[in-house]
Amino acid sequence: MSHSYIKLAKKAVETYIKTGKIIDLPKDKVFERKAGTFVSLCICRGKEKNLCGCVGTYLPTKDNIADEIISNAISAATRDHRFEPVTKDKLKYLSYTVYILNPPKQVKSLDKLDPKKYGVLVKTLDGRSGLLLPDLEGIDTPEKQIIIACQKGGINPEMEQLVLYRFTAEKYEETN
Repeated sequence: MSHSYIKLAKKAVETYIKTGKIIDLPKDKVFERKAGTFVSLCICRGKEKNLCGCVGTYLPTKDNIADEIISNAISAATRDHRFEPVTKDKLKYLSYTVYILNPPKQVKSLDKLDPKKYGVLVKTLDGRSGLLLPDLEGIDTPEKQIIIACQKGGINPEMEQLVLYRFTAEKYEETN
């Protein structure tokens, strides 16, 4: 049985792709808290699983996590500039992962990072940033995690002063 966060993301994406409408906010208490969320979508065919959208907020931007999940799920399906928007014919192949993020805390050294346990947020003094979620396949060192987060933020880590943050996240994954 999938978690209510997964069900909400799936309903938001399917409704939006099929009808162009945004679903109503659920009244369930599980959605009342405020937190940043990320929604990651993958196309699954057989054993093959390919990312097709991932959008989120590391701090809350809405009144509750239901609104965050709905907004980020729709954006992951339709506005992630790295991928083509999800179409109706791909809905049946989608798998969903929802991350509920805890607030980031600044760290002063790489030995405070652990890519299996913590996500990383890299910021520059001029306000640009890049983020990488925790426990991603193939990311096994803090250095690799920082390099990828910098790439995502258009940051040159050798030329710019970086401010590093780490965060934990609750991960909810649809199991097929």
